[in-house]
Amino acid sequence: MTEQITIIGSGFAARQLVTNIRRQDKQVPIMLVAADSGNQYNKPDLSHVFSLKKSADDLTQMSAEQFAQDNNLKLQMNTRVTAIDRQLKQIICGEQTFNYQKLVLATGAQAIVPSIPGREYMVTFNSQQEYREHQSVLQKAQHILVLGGGLIGTELAMDLHRSGKQVVIIDKAHSLLASLMPAEISCRLQHKFSQMGIRIFLNNELVSIEKTDTELSVSLLDGHVIKVDAVIAAIGIQPDISLARVAQLKTGRGICVNRQLQTSDENIYALGDCAEIDGKVMPFLQPIQMSSLTLAKNLLGAAGSVVFPPMLLKVKTPELPLFLAGETQRDDLNWELSLSDQGIAARGFDSMKQLRAFIVSEQHTPKAFMMLCELTD
Repeated sequence: MTEQITIIGSGFAARQLVTNIRRQDKQVPIMLVAADSGNQYNKPDLSHVFSLKKSADDLTQMSAEQFAQDNNLKLQMNTRVTAIDRQLKQIICGEQTFNYQKLVLATGAQAIVPSIPGREYMVTFNSQQEYREHQSVLQKAQHILVLGGGLIGTELAMDLHRSGKQVVIIDKAHSLLASLMPAEISCRLQHKFSQMGIRIFLNNELVSIEKTDTELSVSLLDGHVIKVDAVIAAIGIQPDISLARVAQLKTGRGICVNRQLQTSDENIYALGDCAEIDGKVMPFLQPIQMSSLTLAKNLLGAAGSVVFPPMLLKVKTPELPLFLAGETQRDDLNWELSLSDQGIAARGFDSMKQLRAFIVSEQHTPKAFMMLCELTD
């Protein structure tokens, strides 16, 4: 009898896995268990919903029912898995139980909300459902504070501004995109934001939020008090490892897996934002695509290992586009900068003068693919 593949989750990772399995095997039984509606949407589109004036429903590309029909799978929508019984090989969904032979955890990640007074007034923006819950407030708001100057925060801030809203960014770091690149490179984006009228408070923290009849009063560590209509928490995401922990699987920041995407239980795998590979969580599309291809083969009997080449990351800030690749966060690199009115081209070399990373902006972005080949070589 062919072993059924059970997948918990309905996001990009789960859908990619289903698609890759079906390219190889049209008949192997698949069951997808989704805590939400399971509808398909493109998560990166969240970075542009305000400037494009899109509602949450506008993002839907395909219904869960259509996806299930097209891919010959059994679908359990709006079904939250509460526990995994590894001995009986069952997933427990309230009063329902389902048997599994091979189980994949594609549970994703949740937006981090700091524990401060008034945290209940912060909104998160990590999924179509979260946008649906908050879109009325966010669309009406004219003055919005974005907590976080990293990848998510900068993309959101620029899109909100492009839609005509007043925007403030708060971050603990001394520069924007601090986890991705040196300050001397990201300062160009900071300057662009300042030119656009986006207010930036770096090396600062949100202390509290108070609600009045008409607005939110936000207090910062340095004593500033800012009046806004909404606050978006964009300081990062936390892998959802709750099920794995209860099932006593090995976890770190994410659900620990080997290069075969296998957890500490040989019958359970993890994929996507929730998975931790070699101590790293990689919540980006390309590593998820590569991991899903390897896992699909392994679930069908192979024993391949996922290998990640240098991958290109695009910062979706249209007024100042940025591409980067390699170990840009290393603090021991010697950066060679080419700075002009056309943008930045930066190459990071190690002590052996080997190219380890690069960052390009604006009119230099067409060089990214050539430089990626150089980095790969």
